[in-house]
Amino acid sequence: MHLLVCISHHGRGHLAQIAPVLNALRVLWPALRLTVRSALPYPVLAERIRGPFVHYAQAADCGLSMRDALRVDLDASLTAYRDFHAQWPKRVYREAEFLRAAGIDAVLSNVAYLPLAAARVAGIPAVALCSLNWLDIFRHYFGEAAGAPVIMEQMAAAYGAARAFLRPTPSMPMADLPHGRAVPPIAQRGIARRQALRLRLGLSAAARIVLVGMGGIAYRPKGEDWQRGRDLAWLVPDDWRGASGQVYGLSEAGMPFRDLLASCDALVTKPGYGSFVEAAVSAVPVLYLPRPDWPETPYLVDWLQRNARAAEIDEHAWQSAGIEAALERLWAMPPAQPVEPAGAQVAASALRDLLA
Repeated sequence: MHLLVCISHHGRGHLAQIAPVLNALRVLWPALRLTVRSALPYPVLAERIRGPFVHYAQAADCGLSMRDALRVDLDASLTAYRDFHAQWPKRVYREAEFLRAAGIDAVLSNVAYLPLAAARVAGIPAVALCSLNWLDIFRHYFGEAAGAPVIMEQMAAAYGAARAFLRPTPSMPMADLPHGRAVPPIAQRGIARRQALRLRLGLSAAARIVLVGMGGIAYRPKGEDWQRGRDLAWLVPDDWRGASGQVYGLSEAGMPFRDLLASCDALVTKPGYGSFVEAAVSAVPVLYLPRPDWPETPYLVDWLQRNARAAEIDEHAWQSAGIEAALERLWAMPPAQPVEPAGAQVAASALRDLLA
């Protein structure tokens, strides 16, 4: 079986969500050949996907154009979708020809819809797996735009071509998509290496380490007051580092992100599946920035509030050094039990049956 896996490059949460499934699927299906199509760099993919795979460094979907990790560039995003659908039948036909020429036997998508439509034309099985879909996202932002009904009809037909749409907990409802199937949370559990991390960074036992991760999309708070918290050490994207406080770039830690997360005292992030679920799996408290216009937010936040120590912090509180008090309130909350990420095995078993 030669499986094409399409992974959205809209942040790194899509990879964090599907990689555990691929790793579990390879255990169940040792002869499986993987080709991964994604605009994410090969080293980023290889850090999470075990074993060999062929990489096509191409995007299979539009995603959204982002001004930063919290704000969508609506004009650029709508233009991209209109261009993507301008000659939709020809695009689907070319994609089907690619599947045939590459000797693809089945398609798994998180969560591009073009490969699903092309798989139907090519006569091969296809499955989608994701906590969201681009049809609901497009409808939320652009449902009233000129030409939107035709685009949404094409998107719906493409998603409808999948044999199943696996929805890891927590997810958007997606009630109008056929063949939906809920599965438990999916995440790779990190290894807690707290002592090794402190030794590597030269930190005292009293220092609390706060990890900042925005899902691989650019964002930085204004000012540097957030760096000055007493007995706080910060692990941040490499280009964030300033002159004051105990601030360290992620590359200085020398660990995969999931191990850093499991080794830290708190995570500061935006609402996103990968960061929320991986934090809950490691029982790491979470401060999250508001993202009220993102349609997935209420489902992610509701689940996190029920399964972890979590609180919202607005951008002003962060930028005015209010984050120190917010962290103290977060740490004062009753501890939460780690979430069991059973979804990878459940999804892998379902995929073996659906694609065989």
